[in-house]
Amino acid sequence: MKILIDARMYGLENAGIGRYAVNLITQITELDKSNDYVLLLKRKYFDELTFPANFKKVAADFRHYSFAEQLMLPKIINQEKPDLVHFLHFNVPVWFTGKFVVTIHDLLMHKQKGLEATTLNPALYYVKRLGYKSVFSNAVKKASKIIVPSKYVKEDIIKTYKVSPEKVVVTYEGVEQVKMTSANTEEILGKYNLTKDKYYLYVGSAYPHKNLKRTIEAAYLNRTPLAISCARNVFTEKLEKLVSMTGAKDYVKLLGFVPDEELSVLYKNSIGFVYPSLTEGFGLPGLEAMINGTILLASEIPVFKEVYKDNAVYFNPFDFSDIAKRMEIVKQMTADRRKELITKAQNFAKTYSWKKMAQETLDTYKSVI
Repeated sequence: MKILIDARMYGLENAGIGRYAVNLITQITELDKSNDYVLLLKRKYFDELTFPANFKKVAADFRHYSFAEQLMLPKIINQEKPDLVHFLHFNVPVWFTGKFVVTIHDLLMHKQKGLEATTLNPALYYVKRLGYKSVFSNAVKKASKIIVPSKYVKEDIIKTYKVSPEKVVVTYEGVEQVKMTSANTEEILGKYNLTKDKYYLYVGSAYPHKNLKRTIEAAYLNRTPLAISCARNVFTEKLEKLVSMTGAKDYVKLLGFVPDEELSVLYKNSIGFVYPSLTEGFGLPGLEAMINGTILLASEIPVFKEVYKDNAVYFNPFDFSDIAKRMEIVKQMTADRRKELITKAQNFAKTYSWKKMAQETLDTYKSVI
């Protein structure tokens, strides 16, 4: 069997989808020695990566969500003549007619709409939104199977598109504890101007659905530093203005991008990781917080209850005072209680496995062919 994977979003610079691509492909190279694979890659990773003999690299260096993607991708795929294609995101070319499975990570953009959720001018935003809905619908309806990271997303797709439940396969993502940097703890904390056990942490983007405004208000009310790690972009600039407007600049530290090995140190030495999202498809950062040794404080939304079960301190994400209350409860925990919760959560997080996810993906391939 010849399987082509559209891996153009490979790499941690592509956030959660990039991490998913890295781990899926890494595990498949170890699990499957009998089938042949073709990987479509951007130029950077086409040049950098090496794979086993049953893997072939093909350069496909054109931008996501573009006309070039829609026009050129089918030509490249058809030249390879695969038995099956796996698109790792919803952006399946509408003119592609081959057999494929698609991974849908969430329906976030169906719900998050309006000019506050974009940096585009209004006219371009509405044109692109129409394109998004069309491409997304095409992917869902034409796919042989749809892979999703949670039952919550599965139910969302079934409800929105009226597809058969048998068409949608849940493959939970995995998590691993990143090896800490060789630098000592004090050196890393000093680099980011943080003090051990004296700050809360948030890691992720600054998009509106991440609900950082209420978290900043909670940190101000709680009078305890909140360290925020995310790439610097237009939404981060809006966040800086928000911090200034709320008068919370003495309590909020914007760290920018933090490498994984240093992030592990920041997790472990925080009071807790605050995850205030209003909607998510899975919630990998929460599991990363658990396995790296801190308390998880999370929104009481269905997908988090599904993924984290009773291993988080939940709060009402629409009430900043409730977020502040839970932050204070975690801050006042005894050392023994804290150790008990962290140990329990670490053991729980280890039940999520990238290897298991990859094997379930391989099983999905087999069920289609």
